[in-house]
Amino acid sequence: MARIFTYIIHKGGAVDDTAFELAAAARRIDPAASPTAILTGWGGNLDAACKALGDSYPEIWKIAIEALAYPNAELIRGALVKVLPSDSIVLVAHEHFGIDLAPGLSIKLNSAFVSDVLDITGVEGAGLKVVRQEFGGQVSAHVRCDISSGAVVTVRPGAFKPQEGAAITGVVVDKSADVGALAAGRRYVETLVAEAGDVDITKHNILVSIGRGIQDKENVAIAVELAEALGAAVSCSRPVVDAKWMEKSRQVGSSGKTVKPKVYLACGISGSFQHLAGIKGSPLLIAINKNPKAPIFQVADVGIVDDILEFLPELTNRVREMRSAA
Repeated sequence: MARIFTYIIHKGGAVDDTAFELAAAARRIDPAASPTAILTGWGGNLDAACKALGDSYPEIWKIAIEALAYPNAELIRGALVKVLPSDSIVLVAHEHFGIDLAPGLSIKLNSAFVSDVLDITGVEGAGLKVVRQEFGGQVSAHVRCDISSGAVVTVRPGAFKPQEGAAITGVVVDKSADVGALAAGRRYVETLVAEAGDVDITKHNILVSIGRGIQDKENVAIAVELAEALGAAVSCSRPVVDAKWMEKSRQVGSSGKTVKPKVYLACGISGSFQHLAGIKGSPLLIAINKNPKAPIFQVADVGIVDDILEFLPELTNRVREMRSAA
């Protein structure tokens, strides 16, 4: 079996939750795998991120170059090509940066590429068998990927649950000297921080999140009433913002905010990877959707097939009854 690597996203010294999900995905490819984590960056934040992985990965490769202080996919592709062994299998989180990094990396490595993987069903000969979605999540496609020359695979955030295991003592290996000079046609200019809204959805333990299933702006009040009964905040998916039913600061997803609640109620949300990419920390995910084939049910802990316009008011009444009786 080829050696398996995971590219780890990190910020401010903290690694993304997908770091541990990718380790679980690697072991679905090979149960005996000891995947190697790769982190790029510069300064103390990079060292802190490497240290944070010490209990989960036996080996962590660090590429510390000042030009990588801001994650530039063009530069990082050039760096990875210089350190990765031939025929490597590289796992990358399927979020906005991973989508930028992975396709070009597979070309430079002359290896196979498969994106947005939801499940890994095994290896048969030189073929890696995976499940991904087509047609906006309406069809689950079983794909066989030839890994005889290696592969770059993007994995949907939340698709693989981190595995519990005995703590290990990972070794950090500095690969910076192996990279050499890097050049790119684009450069980092500045980061623009979005204005804060009236409610910071990133601070709430319970979120009632609505999608296009809410149907009309007037129906948003149904979700607001449930949130008030639960002591929660209301968030939403992108279609709700595009329809101008809620402000941008309430949006969860790759083009919105990243949240880490304890309980997440997905109400009338189909479950696109762009939305799921904004949900971290493996919360209790409760999905309510009248479409029994909605992709959200594949990642939900609890699935309820019902019309949210009828179900949410009933749930609100039950919550209020329980609270008044307590």
